[in-house]
Amino acid sequence: MVKRILDCTASDFAALTPQELKQAIYAGEGRTILSENIVTQPPLVEDVTNSELARSAGADLILLNAIDLNEPQIQGLPATDQPLQLLKKLVGRPVGVNLEPVSAVQLMSAKKTIISGRQATQATLQKAEQLGADYVCLTGNPGTGVANQQILKTIQVAKQTFHGLIIAGKMHSSGVNEPIMTATVAQQFIDGGVDILLVPAVYTVPHWTEADLSTVIRIVQKHNAQANGSKNKVLTMATIGTSQESSTPAVIRQIALADKALGVDIHHIGDGGFSGLAPYQNIDILGNTVRGARHQLRRRAQSILR
Repeated sequence: MVKRILDCTASDFAALTPQELKQAIYAGEGRTILSENIVTQPPLVEDVTNSELARSAGADLILLNAIDLNEPQIQGLPATDQPLQLLKKLVGRPVGVNLEPVSAVQLMSAKKTIISGRQATQATLQKAEQLGADYVCLTGNPGTGVANQQILKTIQVAKQTFHGLIIAGKMHSSGVNEPIMTATVAQQFIDGGVDILLVPAVYTVPHWTEADLSTVIRIVQKHNAQANGSKNKVLTMATIGTSQESSTPAVIRQIALADKALGVDIHHIGDGGFSGLAPYQNIDILGNTVRGARHQLRRRAQSILR
């Protein structure tokens, strides 16, 4: 039996299979923190990657945004031909990448075209596997034109191509005029084989209430009650991906407590601060809110050599 994620050290993380990582998160009972970092901007301080800063603030999981898998580079990282492997060694945490299932749909605003190495295709999913990503997140940055039905199609491709965990869903509209998440979409993603269902955190997007999040979580709980073994369980990740990650501590606490009460497994905090990282103080506040000072201090202080 795996440890709960609260008790995992760097050596534990390095040895976990994808499904064991999922079980460790599930056993953590809503106290897992994921920090999303932009890799293309100079880090907040010199000679330290944003991911290392996020880990020092208490992040359990790291998600890299805007990484070009055709020419992967991470600002602040020493020169290497294996950037994800080196970053995982430096932070002692599982590391994943964002990939965007863009589609030809009419947008509410000007479309932002992204390079092929950031788009979610069979080729980039294969590269994520080769580079050693522990998970991929199928989502969309603002204005890139990611629609839910294209995410669904890509989940099915990822299941055949990528052997880590698959996170999928939208943090905001991504420019597409459609509901960001519904009970129907949630069920489709679950049936498609997603490991972690991405949903907006409460109070982060219009027309998404505590009642809406509760409905989706009940769908996940019903699925998990009928799942045959932990491999088929689905986790939920509530995302602060609307630049509210740089809001006041009171906002972070309010969002975190509501999400935890409703039953989310992973609390995501986005990259909308300066230099592509949420304020490290807010990462710490998020951790303190959902797991308390004792667990938060241990997570921050524990050496990656353990």
